[in-house]
Amino acid sequence: MAPRSIRTSNPDANGNPVIAVDHLTVNYRDTQALRNINLTVRPGRLVGIFGPNGAGKSTLMKAMLGLIPVVTGRVTYGDQDLAHQLDRVAYVPQRSQIDWTFPSTVWDVVMMGRVKKTGWLKRFSATSRQLAKEALDRVGMLEFKDRPIGALSGGQQQRVFLARALAQEANIFCFDEPFVGVDQKTEAVIFQIFHELANAGKIVLVVNHDLGESITNFNQIILLNKELIAAGPREWVLTRDNMTRAYGGHIGFFGHAA
Repeated sequence: MAPRSIRTSNPDANGNPVIAVDHLTVNYRDTQALRNINLTVRPGRLVGIFGPNGAGKSTLMKAMLGLIPVVTGRVTYGDQDLAHQLDRVAYVPQRSQIDWTFPSTVWDVVMMGRVKKTGWLKRFSATSRQLAKEALDRVGMLEFKDRPIGALSGGQQQRVFLARALAQEANIFCFDEPFVGVDQKTEAVIFQIFHELANAGKIVLVVNHDLGESITNFNQIILLNKELIAAGPREWVLTRDNMTRAYGGHIGFFGHAA
Protein backbone atom coordinates (compact mmCIF):
# COMPACT_ATOMS: atom_id res chain seq x y z
CA MET A 1 0.00 0.00 0.00
CA ALA A 2 1.29 3.46 -0.86
CA PRO A 3 2.41 5.76 1.97
CA ARG A 4 -0.24 8.14 3.23
CA SER A 5 0.40 11.82 3.65
CA ILE A 6 1.08 12.59 7.31
CA ARG A 7 -1.32 15.23 8.60
CA THR A 8 0.44 18.13 10.26
CA SER A 9 -0.37 21.78 10.79
CA ASN A 10 3.29 22.76 10.55
CA PRO A 11 4.23 25.10 7.68
CA ASP A 12 6.07 23.79 4.64
CA ALA A 13 9.83 24.08 4.15
CA ASN A 14 9.44 27.69 2.99
CA GLY A 15 7.36 28.69 5.99
CA ASN A 16 4.07 28.76 4.07
CA PRO A 17 0.91 27.55 5.86
CA VAL A 18 -0.66 24.23 4.88
CA ILE A 19 -4.19 22.85 5.06
CA ALA A 20 -4.46 20.14 7.71
CA VAL A 21 -7.48 17.82 7.78
CA ASP A 22 -7.77 16.12 11.17
CA HIS A 23 -10.13 13.16 11.78
CA LEU A 24 -12.84 14.53 9.48
CA THR A 25 -16.11 12.57 9.40
CA VAL A 26 -19.22 13.68 7.49
CA ASN A 27 -22.71 12.18 7.42
CA TYR A 28 -25.57 12.78 5.01
CA ARG A 29 -28.65 12.03 7.10
CA ASP A 30 -28.03 8.44 8.24
CA THR A 31 -25.35 7.67 5.66
CA GLN A 32 -21.65 8.11 6.34
CA ALA A 33 -20.15 10.10 3.47
CA LEU A 34 -16.60 10.43 4.80
CA ARG A 35 -14.90 8.52 7.59
CA ASN A 36 -11.95 9.74 9.67
CA ILE A 37 -10.04 11.61 6.96
CA ASN A 38 -6.53 12.75 7.90
CA LEU A 39 -4.33 14.49 5.34
CA THR A 40 -2.27 17.55 4.54
CA VAL A 41 -2.51 19.78 1.48
CA ARG A 42 0.65 21.75 0.83
CA PRO A 43 1.25 24.76 -1.41
CA GLY A 44 3.18 24.58 -4.64
CA ARG A 45 1.53 21.40 -5.91
CA LEU A 46 -1.39 20.62 -8.20
CA VAL A 47 -3.49 18.28 -6.04
CA GLY A 48 -6.26 16.13 -7.49
CA ILE A 49 -9.04 14.45 -5.51
CA PHE A 50 -10.01 11.18 -7.20
CA GLY A 51 -12.36 8.32 -6.46
CA PRO A 52 -15.46 6.56 -7.81
CA ASN A 53 -18.93 8.10 -7.91
CA GLY A 54 -20.20 8.52 -4.36
CA ALA A 55 -16.70 8.40 -2.89
CA GLY A 56 -17.09 11.77 -1.17
CA LYS A 57 -14.82 13.89 -3.38
CA SER A 58 -17.02 16.98 -3.52
CA THR A 59 -18.11 16.35 0.06
CA LEU A 60 -14.50 16.52 1.19
CA MET A 61 -13.92 19.86 -0.52
CA LYS A 62 -17.15 21.37 0.85
CA ALA A 63 -16.45 20.07 4.35
CA MET A 64 -12.94 21.51 4.26
CA LEU A 65 -14.40 24.93 3.44
CA GLY A 66 -17.11 24.68 6.09
CA LEU A 67 -19.89 24.66 3.50
CA ILE A 68 -21.51 21.55 4.99
CA PRO A 69 -21.64 20.36 8.61
CA VAL A 70 -19.25 17.72 9.91
CA VAL A 71 -19.72 15.06 12.59
CA THR A 72 -16.17 15.17 13.89
CA GLY A 73 -12.86 16.68 12.92
CA ARG A 74 -11.21 19.98 12.17
CA VAL A 75 -9.68 21.60 9.09
CA THR A 76 -7.06 24.28 9.65
CA TYR A 77 -5.00 26.58 7.48
CA GLY A 78 -1.98 27.66 9.44
CA ASP A 79 -3.17 27.88 13.04
CA GLN A 80 -6.82 28.78 12.38
CA ASP A 81 -9.90 27.00 11.07
CA LEU A 82 -9.98 27.21 7.28
CA ALA A 83 -13.72 28.01 7.37
CA HIS A 84 -12.86 31.25 9.18
CA GLN A 85 -10.44 32.30 6.43
CA LEU A 86 -12.57 32.04 3.33
CA ASP A 87 -11.36 35.46 2.20
CA ARG A 88 -8.18 33.58 1.26
CA VAL A 89 -10.09 30.98 -0.77
CA ALA A 90 -11.32 31.01 -4.37
CA TYR A 91 -13.93 28.26 -4.75
CA VAL A 92 -15.56 27.27 -8.03
CA PRO A 93 -18.42 24.77 -7.60
CA GLN A 94 -19.65 22.28 -10.17
CA ARG A 95 -21.30 23.92 -13.17
CA SER A 96 -24.56 22.11 -12.36
CA GLN A 97 -24.82 24.14 -9.13
CA ILE A 98 -24.70 27.52 -10.90
CA ASP A 99 -27.78 29.38 -12.15
CA TRP A 100 -26.79 30.21 -15.72
CA THR A 101 -30.04 32.09 -16.32
CA PHE A 102 -29.07 34.83 -13.84
CA PRO A 103 -28.83 38.09 -15.83
CA SER A 104 -25.08 38.74 -15.48
CA THR A 105 -22.46 39.57 -18.04
CA VAL A 106 -19.01 38.01 -18.15
CA TRP A 107 -17.62 41.23 -16.65
CA ASP A 108 -20.16 41.13 -13.79
CA VAL A 109 -19.19 37.57 -12.89
CA VAL A 110 -15.46 38.31 -12.79
CA MET A 111 -15.97 41.49 -10.74
CA MET A 112 -17.80 39.38 -8.16
CA GLY A 113 -14.35 38.04 -7.32
CA ARG A 114 -13.41 41.51 -6.07
CA VAL A 115 -16.40 42.04 -3.75
CA LYS A 116 -14.79 40.68 -0.58
CA LYS A 117 -11.70 42.85 -0.96
CA THR A 118 -13.75 45.90 -1.95
CA GLY A 119 -16.66 45.58 0.48
CA TRP A 120 -20.37 45.24 -0.22
CA LEU A 121 -22.03 48.20 -1.98
CA LYS A 122 -18.71 49.99 -2.45
CA ARG A 123 -17.33 51.15 -5.78
CA PHE A 124 -14.69 48.99 -7.39
CA SER A 125 -11.27 50.58 -7.58
CA ALA A 126 -9.21 51.02 -10.72
CA THR A 127 -6.94 48.29 -9.38
CA SER A 128 -9.85 45.85 -9.12
CA ARG A 129 -10.97 46.62 -12.65
CA GLN A 130 -7.45 46.13 -13.96
CA LEU A 131 -7.13 42.79 -12.16
CA ALA A 132 -10.45 41.64 -13.67
CA LYS A 133 -9.32 42.68 -17.13
CA GLU A 134 -6.01 40.85 -16.74
CA ALA A 135 -7.78 37.73 -15.46
CA LEU A 136 -10.14 37.65 -18.45
CA ASP A 137 -7.25 38.18 -20.83
CA ARG A 138 -5.32 35.37 -19.15
CA VAL A 139 -8.11 32.87 -19.86
CA GLY A 140 -8.75 34.22 -23.38
CA MET A 141 -12.18 35.68 -22.62
CA LEU A 142 -11.62 39.45 -22.59
CA GLU A 143 -13.40 39.98 -25.91
CA PHE A 144 -16.53 38.38 -24.38
CA LYS A 145 -16.67 40.69 -21.34
CA ASP A 146 -20.05 42.20 -22.32
CA ARG A 147 -21.64 38.86 -23.27
CA PRO A 148 -24.36 37.37 -21.00
CA ILE A 149 -22.85 34.48 -19.07
CA GLY A 150 -25.73 32.22 -20.06
CA ALA A 151 -25.00 32.74 -23.75
CA LEU A 152 -21.57 31.11 -23.54
CA SER A 153 -20.55 27.52 -24.16
CA GLY A 154 -19.71 25.27 -21.22
CA GLY A 155 -16.00 25.68 -21.77
CA GLN A 156 -16.29 29.46 -22.02
CA GLN A 157 -18.34 29.61 -18.83
CA GLN A 158 -15.74 27.58 -16.99
CA ARG A 159 -12.99 29.93 -18.17
CA VAL A 160 -14.96 32.93 -16.91
CA PHE A 161 -15.28 31.39 -13.47
CA LEU A 162 -11.56 30.63 -13.52
CA ALA A 163 -11.00 34.33 -14.28
CA ARG A 164 -13.20 35.25 -11.31
CA ALA A 165 -11.06 33.00 -9.10
CA LEU A 166 -7.88 34.64 -10.41
CA ALA A 167 -9.28 38.11 -9.72
CA GLN A 168 -9.76 37.18 -6.07
CA GLU A 169 -5.98 37.04 -5.49
CA ALA A 170 -6.50 34.05 -3.23
CA ASN A 171 -3.98 31.81 -1.48
CA ILE A 172 -6.12 28.69 -1.92
CA PHE A 173 -7.90 27.66 -5.13
CA CYS A 174 -10.57 24.95 -4.97
CA PHE A 175 -12.28 23.66 -8.12
CA ASP A 176 -15.02 21.03 -8.13
CA GLU A 177 -15.12 19.06 -11.41
CA PRO A 178 -13.87 21.95 -13.59
CA PHE A 179 -13.39 19.79 -16.70
CA VAL A 180 -16.95 18.50 -17.07
CA GLY A 181 -18.45 19.62 -20.38
CA VAL A 182 -15.42 21.61 -21.55
CA ASP A 183 -13.54 21.36 -24.84
CA GLN A 184 -9.89 20.32 -25.15
CA LYS A 185 -8.72 23.90 -25.69
CA THR A 186 -10.37 25.02 -22.45
CA GLU A 187 -8.96 22.02 -20.60
CA ALA A 188 -5.46 22.95 -21.77
CA VAL A 189 -5.95 26.60 -20.71
CA ILE A 190 -7.22 25.55 -17.28
CA PHE A 191 -4.37 23.11 -16.64
CA GLN A 192 -1.81 25.69 -17.73
CA ILE A 193 -3.16 28.20 -15.23
CA PHE A 194 -3.41 25.57 -12.50
CA HIS A 195 0.28 24.80 -12.98
CA GLU A 196 1.14 28.51 -12.94
CA LEU A 197 -0.73 28.96 -9.67
CA ALA A 198 0.98 25.96 -8.10
CA ASN A 199 4.39 27.16 -9.29
CA ALA A 200 3.62 30.52 -7.68
CA GLY A 201 3.23 28.77 -4.32
CA LYS A 202 -0.57 28.63 -4.17
CA ILE A 203 -2.61 25.70 -2.88
CA VAL A 204 -4.53 24.26 -5.85
CA LEU A 205 -7.07 21.55 -5.05
CA VAL A 206 -9.17 19.98 -7.82
CA VAL A 207 -11.95 17.39 -7.70
CA ASN A 208 -11.72 15.29 -10.85
CA HIS A 209 -13.15 12.03 -12.17
CA ASP A 210 -11.13 11.53 -15.35
CA LEU A 211 -8.76 8.57 -15.09
CA GLY A 212 -7.31 9.18 -18.56
CA GLU A 213 -4.04 10.80 -19.55
CA SER A 214 -5.03 14.13 -17.96
CA ILE A 215 -4.27 12.58 -14.57
CA THR A 216 -0.58 13.08 -15.36
CA ASN A 217 -1.10 16.83 -14.83
CA PHE A 218 -1.48 16.23 -11.09
CA ASN A 219 1.70 15.77 -9.10
CA GLN A 220 -0.21 15.03 -5.88
CA ILE A 221 -3.26 12.75 -5.58
CA ILE A 222 -5.84 12.25 -2.85
CA LEU A 223 -7.58 8.92 -3.47
CA LEU A 224 -10.90 8.40 -1.68
CA ASN A 225 -13.71 5.98 -1.27
CA LYS A 226 -15.46 7.39 1.78
CA GLU A 227 -12.20 6.86 3.62
CA LEU A 228 -8.71 7.92 2.62
CA ILE A 229 -7.10 5.23 0.46
CA ALA A 230 -3.84 7.11 -0.09
CA ALA A 231 -2.50 10.64 -0.48
CA GLY A 232 0.82 11.85 -1.78
CA PRO A 233 2.87 11.97 -4.98
CA ARG A 234 1.13 10.51 -8.02
CA GLU A 235 3.58 7.64 -8.40
CA TRP A 236 2.97 6.57 -4.78
CA VAL A 237 -0.81 6.69 -4.95
CA LEU A 238 -1.62 5.29 -8.39
CA THR A 239 -0.75 1.67 -7.68
CA ARG A 240 -2.80 -1.37 -8.61
CA ASP A 241 -3.55 -2.15 -4.96
CA ASN A 242 -4.75 1.37 -4.18
CA MET A 243 -6.89 1.57 -7.30
CA THR A 244 -8.44 -1.80 -6.52
CA ARG A 245 -9.26 -0.64 -3.00
CA ALA A 246 -10.81 2.56 -4.34
CA TYR A 247 -12.65 1.28 -7.40
CA GLY A 248 -12.84 -2.49 -6.90
CA GLY A 249 -11.74 -5.12 -9.41
CA HIS A 250 -9.34 -4.46 -12.26
CA ILE A 251 -9.41 -1.03 -13.79
CA GLY A 252 -7.39 0.35 -16.67
CA PHE A 253 -7.10 4.03 -15.95
CA PHE A 254 -4.04 5.76 -17.37
CA GLY A 255 -1.14 5.50 -19.74
CA HIS A 256 2.43 4.58 -18.89
CA ALA A 257 3.29 8.23 -18.30
CA ALA A 258 1.25 8.25 -15.09
